[in-house]
Amino acid sequence: MDHPGLRRLYFDNAATSSPKPPAVLDAMVDYARRLGGSPGRGAYTESREAGELMWRCRERICRFINGQSASHVIFALNTSDALNLAIKGLLQPFVHSGQAAGVVATWMEHNSVLRPLNAMVERHPGTFSRVLVRPDPATGLVDPADIAQALDRMPEARLVAVNHASNVTGVVQPVAEIGAICAARAVPLLVDAAQSLGHIPVDVQQMNIDLLAFPGHKGLLGPTGTGGLYIRPGLERRIQSVREGGTGSRSENDVQPAELPDKYEPGSQNAIGVIGLSEGVQFLHDFAWGGRTGAEALRAHELALIKAFLGGLERAGLDDPARGLRLLGPRHAPGRVGVFTITCEALDGPELSTVLESEFGVLTRSGIHCAPLAHRMYAADGGIGGGTRFSLGPFLSEANVAHATSSLSSVLDEATRSV
Repeated sequence: MDHPGLRRLYFDNAATSSPKPPAVLDAMVDYARRLGGSPGRGAYTESREAGELMWRCRERICRFINGQSASHVIFALNTSDALNLAIKGLLQPFVHSGQAAGVVATWMEHNSVLRPLNAMVERHPGTFSRVLVRPDPATGLVDPADIAQALDRMPEARLVAVNHASNVTGVVQPVAEIGAICAARAVPLLVDAAQSLGHIPVDVQQMNIDLLAFPGHKGLLGPTGTGGLYIRPGLERRIQSVREGGTGSRSENDVQPAELPDKYEPGSQNAIGVIGLSEGVQFLHDFAWGGRTGAEALRAHELALIKAFLGGLERAGLDDPARGLRLLGPRHAPGRVGVFTITCEALDGPELSTVLESEFGVLTRSGIHCAPLAHRMYAADGGIGGGTRFSLGPFLSEANVAHATSSLSSVLDEATRSV
């Protein structure tokens, strides 16, 4: 039974960030109470202002990732929606015309990439193929040379898809090096930034990222139901729209406009969510910690929390055979984000999460985390494993982390005594 008045500490930021900055909710309430109009659908003041606020969000995201054009920030429902647009919008024109098309991806991908790719294989046998590069099981890192070799063996490759930071292990892939390889071969690079954007600096130009899919509700601190896809200028000529409908522009024509962002954004937009997201991005831009601001400050703050968490795991008995505690992924702070998945021999994942919540107020997530191949790589028996995940956010402190790891240690003490 939960203890009355027990303080609750949120360690599930990899699923969705919580809490949100106060300005996020304030902006959403202000839109609902004061504006309410559909952005870009009317000439009246409220509609125009709502449209301007949504455009400001595009500009803020574009600046945050060092994009080239705010109009190339396409709003989506979430990262999965953005990834489907990138994958299917780019590849379907090839397979529908009978041309061969292939994708190089990795074992670290989330189901938001694996399932669209597998669906394409099933629906277009003989014309669509995919190769999954396996990372080093000791580090979780993909060797860029393996990506290059896969591309050399696949002349029909039309896309490389890479998970920037794992939602299982926290490992950060060498995206800049992979981007340079893709650029040299003129193969677009799609990066899944679901766990990286808002946690580590992302520069789409410096890293040669052609397509960046991201959530609004995780590292960017916006509400659920928001996300987007950044498309490198010029690449939109090769990416079909996957949905068509009203845009409020070119309404005299019954075909989808070619201009961005309207080409990929049919129907009424999630104005209230995007306007909230805009304030989340601004919060990140203004974030100050340790004498730094913006993305560098966010990274410095998270590195301090990562080091505290890894130190706490050591004190909890990591790798002690009597404790049965195991960490999936890297044990050094610089090469990871604040996502930690552990296994415990004495307790299965759901049981561990339940005890951490009910006895200590520590909120975690247990399971496969929609990344079956990443878990399979770390499963001792070669099957699909699973684990309990702690994930960090900007509103946590080193004291919060110390409470989480000491709570874990207490749970292990009790579990090993009862074995």
